Order: sequence, then C-alpha cells, then structure tokens
Amino acid sequence: MYRFLLTPRWLSGAAVALVAIAVCLWLGSWQLSRFEDRASAHHATSGPAAAAPGTAVPLGAVLTKDRPTVGTDTVGRSVTVTGSYDPAHQLLVPNRTVGGKQGYYVLTPLRTADGRAVAVVRGWTAGSPGAGPAQAAPTGEVTVTGRLQAPETSGSDGAVAGGLPAGQLGTISPASLVNLLPYGTYDGWVAADSAPAGLTAVPTVQPEGGDGLSLRAFQNLGYTLEWFVFAGFVVFMWLRLVRREAEAAEDRALGLDPAH
Repeated sequence: MYRFLLTPRWLSGAAVALVAIAVCLWLGSWQLSRFEDRASAHHATSGPAAAAPGTAVPLGAVLTKDRPTVGTDTVGRSVTVTGSYDPAHQLLVPNRTVGGKQGYYVLTPLRTADGRAVAVVRGWTAGSPGAGPAQAAPTGEVTVTGRLQAPETSGSDGAVAGGLPAGQLGTISPASLVNLLPYGTYDGWVAADSAPAGLTAVPTVQPEGGDGLSLRAFQNLGYTLEWFVFAGFVVFMWLRLVRREAEAAEDRALGLDPAH
C-alpha cells in the first residue's frame, strides 16, 4: 500500500521535506543559542563580579562602533576612560537620592582623544544645587575608573524634564547633553568609583527593567519556538499527505473512485 513512497515523485518530496525540517531545526537551535548567550552575558555582568576591583576594561572595548549603546548586559560594567575634564561645562543634576537622602550629582564631561566626551558623575552630595561651592574637577589628563550606566529617560526616578537654571541638567542622556555641550558624547554615563572630598560615590543605577533579560533575548526565545513549530508542521503535513495517498491507493485497489 505504501509502495508509492518509492516513486521518484515521492522520493523527491521526501528529500525536500527533510531539508525543510533540517533548516527549521538548525534555525531554532541557532536562536536558542542566541538566547543562551544573552542570558549568560546578563548573569555575568549583573552579578557582584561585574563591578569587582581589577576587572575594569577600557570604555572603547565596551562601546564599540558595532555596538555604541549601553544595554542591560553592560550596565554596571567596570570601565576606565582617559581624558581631560572640561570644568567650563560642569553640570549639576538635582533630585537624586542616595542612601535615602535627597541631593544632586556633580557631572563633569571628560574629553577623550577622539574628540568626544564621557559624562562622568564624579559624585553625589546632599542638599540643593547652589547651596554650597561646586567641587572643582582636577586639571590635566586623568584616568577615571567607574561603572557604566544607561542613559536616563524623562520617566526615570527623580529626573526633571526641564525648567532648570543654567548649569543644571534634568536627565543624563546624549539627547539632553547635545544642546549643552559643543561636542559629541558617548552613550550613557560613568559613575566614578572614587569621589573627591565632599562627594559620595554614586551606586550603580539599574534602568527600568534592568534586573531582567532584555526584550531582544525573549524575542530569540520566541523565534526558537516558532522554528520548532514549523519543523513539526512539515512533519504533520508530510504524514497527512502520505495517509491521503495511501487511502486513495486502497480505494483504487478496491475498484472505488477516489473522487467520490
């Protein structure tokens, strides 16, 4: 009854189905490996070891041309950056809470050799901006070690959208800095590990949803399921076609018209 499977038509159809199943399984496995890579990267960079002393890497090795933005897998990464502070464009970022107390960040752009700047938060202090003298930034070339932070959004906790006096900044992001600085900046910002006298080092700020995996990681997981479903669908359709052909062959053997 199943001798028809040995005919050239069905043999070629079987070959096409096997190739389709193999491709679907390969693509599903590849998407699954992408999800596992993102999960591993998230756990590696969100754990205590991510900010451990002695593990800092140059900022340029984290924010590259291929990946110039800060992601949830790089927030809190210990980095180093070398350049010169630009005290003329120092900014104070109000309404920031550290240790349960209200205060403000002291942000000083650090000009690097490539002409761009890194927004470095040198520390935090209690009170309101202008209540005391602003802490002067060191002169000359310096190397700063700190933790990479994601750009803030207008909906971030404590962020102020606008209406601030000159010299103050509501949200730390390239979009807000572009109107205040005469040069470009790297994505995100760096919280310096060592704060000068009178300032407190800013702890790592997790972005909203930063404690979990990124949406892209779960997209990879969804694509994995889709490709495996496609492979199962090919198997289902093949078996259905074989069954229908077998039933038609049986009807013909009994002298019945398969069309009725």
